Amino acid sequence: MPIDVQTLRNAVAAIAGKLEVEHAGLTELDGKMGDGDLGLTLLKAFRAMQEVSPALPADLGQALFQLGSATTKVSSSSFGTLLATAMLAVAKTLKGRQTAEWTELSGLLTIAREAMQARGKAELGDKTVLDALQASETSISGLDDPAAQLAAARQAVRVSLEEFKQRPNRIGRARVYGDKSIGLDDPGMVAFSVMLSAL
Repeated sequence: MPIDVQTLRNAVAAIAGKLEVEHAGLTELDGKMGDGDLGLTLLKAFRAMQEVSPALPADLGQALFQLGSATTKVSSSSFGTLLATAMLAVAKTLKGRQTAEWTELSGLLTIAREAMQARGKAELGDKTVLDALQASETSISGLDDPAAQLAAARQAVRVSLEEFKQRPNRIGRARVYGDKSIGLDDPGMVAFSVMLSAL
């Protein structure tokens, strides 16, 4: 089956449920190098998305626009803004379509990452969620089975987390810690990993 609005509903429900359990850990991790609001930000965002989820239209572009708008209304944090930015960028690409093929997912992740990169002014290699996203894009390129894509993305993000753990953060509040951030996971990358684990 292709990607459709029910796919979005299922993803939102799964991630929201996971965050009900995992948000405190994300907040604790974020508190070591950031504002300490990441877990709560994501929990509020996905609760808001769940509220609008039942009434989402069949048009994927319109559905993603509504999900992004719901996120914007409840989150003023940098990660929440980037999440909404990603959804709104992909919404433009999928406007007028009720389905998308799984083979398109890598390209859609690229669109999301590039929009986040432009908004947040980060570069690949800065040790942010962008690096986890790129790892996912690359790993699923050419795959057409969602289960295979998910397995590949999870593995790629695990490898990426290990690799970047040994590097310093170079942007955002975490950058002020410099070399002290070496040996610590980037909270945004971990958040993306948690979302993947929910699916």
